[in-house]
Order: sequence, then C-alpha cells, then structure tokens
Amino acid sequence: MRAMQVTAYDQPLSMQDLEMPVPTAGQVLVKIETCGLNFGDLLIIKGTYQEKPPLPFTLGMELAGTIVGVGEGVTHLKEGQRIAAFTGFDGLSEYAAVRAEVCVPIPDQMDAVDAAAFLIAYGTSHVGLDYKARLQPGERLLVLGASGGVGLTAVELGKLMGAEVIACARGVDKLAVCKAAGADHLVNSESDDIREVVKALGGADVVYDPVGGDQFKAAMRACNPEARLLPLGFASGEVPQIPANILLVKNLHVLGFYWGGYARVNPKVLTDSFTQLFTWYAQGKLKPHVSHVLPLDQANEALDLLRTRKATGKVVVKVSD
Repeated sequence: MRAMQVTAYDQPLSMQDLEMPVPTAGQVLVKIETCGLNFGDLLIIKGTYQEKPPLPFTLGMELAGTIVGVGEGVTHLKEGQRIAAFTGFDGLSEYAAVRAEVCVPIPDQMDAVDAAAFLIAYGTSHVGLDYKARLQPGERLLVLGASGGVGLTAVELGKLMGAEVIACARGVDKLAVCKAAGADHLVNSESDDIREVVKALGGADVVYDPVGGDQFKAAMRACNPEARLLPLGFASGEVPQIPANILLVKNLHVLGFYWGGYARVNPKVLTDSFTQLFTWYAQGKLKPHVSHVLPLDQANEALDLLRTRKATGKVVVKVSD
C-alpha cells in the first residue's frame, strides 16, 4: 500500500510502499478514503508536538473509510461499516489498523470528505466550549484564529450554543468567512486593537485561543471578571507566559486543554461529544467548511496550505476512491 511518511524531521513527506497492516485484538483494518489535516501535523513534522514517534512514521491524525477486517474481540463494528476515527497518526495511507474504541460510525448522510473534516475540528471546539469552559447562552465568546479549521467550528458552535460571538482573524476576506459562519462581531488582527475592540463590545466571558502570542495577551486584558480562557494551540509560534497578577485581580480561569489526551485518559468525553455533534449534523445544524481537497500524492502541497495560512477551514486529502 502507499503511504506518505515522515522520514526526517522538518523535511517534506515522501511516498512509501509499505506492507498491508494486519489488525490485532481490539483493532479493525480500515480502507482509508479521506484524511483531514491539522495544524498539529505541522508540529509533528518539525518534531515539536506533544507526541514524537520514532522515524519513519505515517502522518495523519483523523481519517474516514470503510472497515475491511475485524480483529479478535471486536463486536460492535463489522466489515463494510463506514467509520471515522481519531488516530493521531497513519491517516495518509491507503490502509490502517485502528483501535476499535476510537472509531465512530458515520451517519448515512455524511460523505467521506465531511467525515474527515469533522472529528478534530468540531470535537475540539465542542469539548473545549462545553465540557471545559461551560459556555452559557448569552455569554460573550471571543474566538482567535477564527478563520482556521478549529476556529470556524468554535464560531459555529458558539452561536449554536447561544453565545454572542466575536471572531478575530487576519484580513477582510477571512473575516467574511467568519461572518458567514455566524459571527456577531469581527476583529481584524492585522489592523484592529483586539483589547480595545473587545472591551468596547462589553468584554469577553470565554476566550478560545489556538493562536497564542500577543493575541492571547490582548485577549486576557479584554476579559470580564471570572472569564475562562482556553489556550489550545500556539499557531503564532509563541507560547504566552501568563501573568498571575491579572488572573488574581479578575478571578480569571485559564483551562489547560489537550483534546487528543482524552482518547487515553477519559475517552467517554470524546464519544459523548461525538454523539451530540453527529446529532446536530444529522439535523442539518452543522456542516464542515472544507476549503481544499487534494489527492494523496499532493499531501505536501496540502500541508503548505496550512503552513502559509491560505486555507479558510479544513484541508482534506483524498487517499482513495
């Protein structure tokens, strides 16, 4: 089978011919149709992600496909079933042996592109806003990096959960995408003073931040008392150092949040979230925004769309038909 692998850190992926995996106990063999790309994939390539597997390895955190083999002990899934899965790795290959406990059956009306664009982007935002930040109807939600893959889902879910949403993104074109996703207010990070604009709107009760750096600092200073801040990534390249005196004065909560970690420490958080999200999808309340779909042999070009911030929404790789 073909797979796009990391063979050296900070280098382009290379196409490799690998042996077909065999599912062991508790696993299923999946013929992969699509793989969603994420900013975390760029960190993995650089060797700076939370997890650093030995070289070489196959990139790709989330996938969608069809089960073609079932390992011993798996009773809730069967051959021919369409699933999506958060795997952390192995998505950019034609087949993968996947733990059955991380597989989620795909609703009949969901195609493979939507499925590969759904789990991490919507799952991250839903668990972050609901389980971690306890976002309430009528609260004011500030989303940084709002035109990106997870940012757009935070805008969309924030509105669905009844919040007043402030979207912060770079440039008028990206802000237009945020507006279409349901944002109530727009902040241009290229030209606006984030702190002043947000304070003028009444301040933030929840901050959703995949960016870090100066934007996090400005957002913290625009928070209302007892606001909750969710740092979930550092696309700016700068991990902010949080001044405890500001936390103290405003009684702020900074909530550490690594969505993927729940797959190991408390997977029910994820499966409960997916159940709600797939219900909303089936009701027509959610629709992944996919800006680009590229074939497997163009996976490096697909990653460049994330690296250069040319994507507005998810980038999906079509692995097979």
